[in-house]
Amino acid sequence: MTNVISIVLSGWKNIRAAAARVSLPVALAMFTSFTVMAAPIPVGPNEQQSDAKTVYRPGNGVTLPRVVRDVKPQYTAEAMREKIQGSVLIEGTVTTEGGVIDAKVVRSLDAKYGLDDEALKAARQWRFVPGMKDGKPVNVLVTIQLAFTLGNKPPA
Repeated sequence: MTNVISIVLSGWKNIRAAAARVSLPVALAMFTSFTVMAAPIPVGPNEQQSDAKTVYRPGNGVTLPRVVRDVKPQYTAEAMREKIQGSVLIEGTVTTEGGVIDAKVVRSLDAKYGLDDEALKAARQWRFVPGMKDGKPVNVLVTIQLAFTLGNKPPA
């Protein structure tokens, strides 16, 4: 059984910020949206060692962390001009304090025009209610998927 936290967000604010770097008609004709999910990675044992602290995978009595603050990644002007769309898959550890550490790209969308870097930068700023095991907060390994999509009109 896979536990998933999924949130759909729009990035119209990001398009307005990018309008200063690209032509206004191009910026107004596009919008970004992305889906973010934290999910267990179904490989290996239920726990692993990292920096002398145990990092758990969700399941077997370990609850999935819950998002309390998300930060939207910026869609770079260069990536918009190139009309790059798709998703970046990031793996990281949600700490017992609710922050994200050890974030890394595990499936790249765009290293050349900066979308991978923007997704990493945003993921590191997320805050969670930590995952729990036996009633205590624990470090939990999560996967975050950030999808970048261009469209014809701003979201409602």
